[in-house]
Amino acid sequence: MAEIHKKILPEYFEAIYSGKKNYELRLNDFEINEGDVLILEEWDKNINNYTGRKVEKTVTYVGKFRIDQLFWPEEEIKEKGIQIISLK
Repeated sequence: MAEIHKKILPEYFEAIYSGKKNYELRLNDFEINEGDVLILEEWDKNINNYTGRKVEKTVTYVGKFRIDQLFWPEEEIKEKGIQIISLK
């Protein structure tokens, strides 16, 4: 089991923290597996720093796939793909 730390913007952090959102969509640029702990640390881009809030979630499923276009540059998506991380 690994612990993976990632930044997350406040609006997405709040949805996960409250339990409303139970998945995470990320660029497939890091290794993550079922059973790992994803530690999401709230990042405020206005102050360019962490807020101090974090949430730890156990990864229950990792689905990796490729698509033509999404949030990231098309070149990166084609090269690395996308992963959806289901959390509990």
